[in-house]
Amino acid sequence: MNTISPLAFVHPNAKIGDNNIIGPFCYIDDNTIIGDNNKLLNSVTIHTGARIGNGNEFFPGASISTKPQDLKFRGEESFCEIGDNNSIRENVTISRGTASKGTTIVGNNNLFMESMHIAHDCIIGSNIIIGNSTKLAGEVKVEDYAIISASVLCHQFCNIGCNVMIQAEAVFLKTFLLILLQAKSQSDMQVLILLD
Repeated sequence: MNTISPLAFVHPNAKIGDNNIIGPFCYIDDNTIIGDNNKLLNSVTIHTGARIGNGNEFFPGASISTKPQDLKFRGEESFCEIGDNNSIRENVTISRGTASKGTTIVGNNNLFMESMHIAHDCIIGSNIIIGNSTKLAGEVKVEDYAIISASVLCHQFCNIGCNVMIQAEAVFLKTFLLILLQAKSQSDMQVLILLD
């Protein structure tokens, strides 16, 4: 049985599984699917097109499946898929897809820290940690077990490989396939990396 605060809004067409906790001031839009055993603390917004798995925890201010921040978006139906057992902290925003790919995808067992952003059509793997205030632009791919520290800015279309580690405040425009540490800019890289 779900526990839904009387102060939350759940659209009558939303499909909600079992044993979810939906806190006060949450908003769950039309055309959304939420699995089982999820916890939405207060003031979480789930927009149209969200497809959420099981066992996720959403903290206050999280906004999932938001309208893409992309001028080519024309209101076409698109989606944001969230897997299982993710921790999505305060004020995280994840956009849904555009006509380019149609879906933004997030895997399982990830930790997304406060105020980070995942833009439209990104593909985020599993067992990833992304630090506070990091921003991933559109169509970025992050492979499993990557660790991206705080305040990192990632240009659109970049790929971040499996097990890559990126230091805080890095800004990059290219693809990183191996480990990157101690770099605040592309001119300050101090570890062997492979650029695509």
